[in-house]
Amino acid sequence: MDKAKSFCIPQALVKEAFKCVKANKGAAGVDEESIRGFEKNLKDNLYKIWNRMSSGCYFPPAVKAVEIPKGDGKKRVLGIPTVGDRVAQMVVKLYIEPAIDRCFHPDSYGYRPRRSAHDALAVTRQRCWKYDWVIDLDIKGFFDNMDHELTMKALEHHVQEKWILMYVERWLKAPMVTPDGKTIERTKGTPQGGVISPLLANLFMHYAFDMWLVRQHPDNPFARYADDAVIHCKTKQEAEALLSALQIRLRECHLELHPDKTKIVYCKDANRRDDHDHTSLDFLGYTFRPRRSCNKLGVIFLSFAPAISQKAQKKIKGAIRDWKLSTQG
Repeated sequence: MDKAKSFCIPQALVKEAFKCVKANKGAAGVDEESIRGFEKNLKDNLYKIWNRMSSGCYFPPAVKAVEIPKGDGKKRVLGIPTVGDRVAQMVVKLYIEPAIDRCFHPDSYGYRPRRSAHDALAVTRQRCWKYDWVIDLDIKGFFDNMDHELTMKALEHHVQEKWILMYVERWLKAPMVTPDGKTIERTKGTPQGGVISPLLANLFMHYAFDMWLVRQHPDNPFARYADDAVIHCKTKQEAEALLSALQIRLRECHLELHPDKTKIVYCKDANRRDDHDHTSLDFLGYTFRPRRSCNKLGVIFLSFAPAISQKAQKKIKGAIRDWKLSTQG
């Protein structure tokens, strides 16, 4: 390691970061260089990244804006960093994630090692049997509106290394280039598509949402996958009061619940026969609603249970059609 460098970053960590980026695949950024193209001059490219990061003079290039269709017909904007910048972000992610992840709440499931959406679905299924009501919440434009100052404040609780704090702040502020070539300066949000973004999103929500619930509403379990979450309540009145408090809490963190997608749901089943406007919820591609079920004795009964949502089915069918599989043998 060069003693003249400002920061001690192992070269082996940069090499490991590239292996992770290559395994994740992904499109080219604003420089239009693919992973294969980057790999043609791999040794020099990785040395440049290490040298600049170690010297404190690494400045991320702009992020490429790519529009992808959403299930509701609208479009979501992804921000795609260059391959080299994804390697740099992966260096920081590999360095800080193990320690930070240990601090996260066990009911945070998104983008975490050894946790998955199916884990969140399984625990939600069990809790819907125990709690009559659930808050199905949706944060409006979370990744686009995540506050930079609060994000850095949260990161500083866990990270002392100046080079990490410096580069994360630069990534947060990196401009975005639209498909028509326009450069947009960014004062909030973190690009979906960035390597470091999921970890920062979880860190932000850990303090804005998870720990707030633990402190203020310890009797209301939740499951969260990034910005998608459900909270369980015993009564409708409890759910209404918690939802009102949550709206205030998120406003304090410069976030807003989506008024049309956030709702209180009644977990109607054979033992819960009351009526309510909402008796189903969509969570992580599954729809929870009253369904006919069969117990071990073969008795049919009504249960509040999940199955793949119509939106997810439509997406899967569309993907299969895109394969253009031949029907001839």
